Amino acid sequence: MTKEELKKRTKAFHIEVIRACEHFPRNAAGFELAKQLIRSAGSVGANHRAATRAKSNADFIYKIEVVIEEADESMYWLEVSEEAGLLPQRLTGGLIKEANELVSIFVATVKTVKNKHASGPAKKQESRK
Repeated sequence: MTKEELKKRTKAFHIEVIRACEHFPRNAAGFELAKQLIRSAGSVGANHRAATRAKSNADFIYKIEVVIEEADESMYWLEVSEEAGLLPQRLTGGLIKEANELVSIFVATVKTVKNKHASGPAKKQESRK
């Protein structure tokens, strides 16, 4: 998956969460859960975009780890919303699946960057010998 495709996918996730939040009940619980969910889902896309402009590998890893936390938090709010009966499974199911897939993608991204970064200098030193 390209950087551009991930950018579109994280934005689409945020937009779909916003649309789902229109179905929360108009009460204190609905407003609070919608607010939390919209913020965490928005943070997925916003932090991913920030990561694409990272100044170093360490900065990139840090920002992607924030994306992972926010996607996982979004999954939590979606699960709570469904289990509390505030949103139906038909609205939460696909979003929970997408949040989980985004977590998996970004965890794999961090592992790849860490492995490349860890093995890069060692491989250079070995090739000098």
